Formats: sequence, C-alpha cells, structure tokens
Amino acid sequence: MSTKKILMLVGDYVEDYEAMVPLQILTMVGHHVDTVCPNKKPGDKVKTAIHVFEGDQTYSEKPGHNFAITFDFNQVKEGNYDGLVIPGGRAPEYLRLDERVLDLVRNFAKSNKPIAVICHGAQILTAANVVQGKVCSAYPAVKPELIAVGAKWGEPNQTFTNAYVDDNIISAAAWPAQADWMRKFLDRLGSRIEA
Repeated sequence: MSTKKILMLVGDYVEDYEAMVPLQILTMVGHHVDTVCPNKKPGDKVKTAIHVFEGDQTYSEKPGHNFAITFDFNQVKEGNYDGLVIPGGRAPEYLRLDERVLDLVRNFAKSNKPIAVICHGAQILTAANVVQGKVCSAYPAVKPELIAVGAKWGEPNQTFTNAYVDDNIISAAAWPAQADWMRKFLDRLGSRIEA
C-alpha cells in the first residue's frame, strides 16, 4: 500500500472522537495526516468536545482533549493531498464562514478527491455547495441544510454505525460509524488492508 497524504480540517470544539480516531486509524495504516486550523500554527492545539448519546433529545457535550495542529493552514495546497477529512462537532458551524476553507473544499471536490465528512462536518460541504445531487449523511440536525442545497439524505441506521459513499463523498452521521466510515474512505483512497 502506498502512503497517502491526508488533510484534516479542525477547529476549537471539534468532536474529539471524530478527529482523534480517524487520525489514529489513518496513521496506523501508514498514511501521513496534516491537521490544520485557520488562525492556528503548527504546535498550537484546538480544544475538543465529546458528544455523548445518553437518551436525551440530542447529545450531551463533555470536555475532550487538546488536539495538536501539525501544519500551517495558510500553506495548504489541495494538490499536495490525496484526501480530506472533515470531523464534526461545533467547529464546522464557524469554519464554514471562512472563505479560504470553502475554496479549499471546493478544490478537493473539483479534483474529485475523497472527502470524508462526519456529523456536523457536512455543514462545511453545504456552505461550499459541493453536495448537490449526492447522497450525504450527517447528524440528523443537519438534514435540513443538506436537503436545502439539493443533497440526497443518507439515513443513519438505528445504531448510527453506517456510512455512505457517493462518488468522492464519504459521509456518516456520528462517531459510532467510524469503523465503516474510515473503511470506506480507505477503500476510496485505494488503500488495501488485508487481515
């Protein structure tokens, strides 16, 4: 398996599991991951939050870990990467207001490179207008935004463990789907893992 270079876009209060676990999975199989955040430099950290499903009408939020930034966002060039990972949490709600973030996502989409998005990360895809006509899953609260921009809703199963692939978009509703989500992302990258 050849090493792929992956970009991960995060911000303060990104969902902890949705950033940390994919980073660990991707590096464990030998890929290189640059983690970036607008207005942060290598060595800086972002705060994370853990979203817990406790039977309430929505998730609860607990403090997470600090997550390290490893590359300068201002130096990112889409052409240097094979794929993009956009975790959820609260970070996407404000990252989607950054025009450079949206341009970067549009460039990945135009190049038809794999974009793995989970939970509220789909808010960035809707703001970048790159999911029209594509099946996309997300945390159910994001469904109206996806439908409004012409995406097709990818319904999460009862345990939130399924992911969808539509061309270059690999999407899932929440962190319980990470095994399926990352498996499908690795497959789209051309990574082969054999037991």
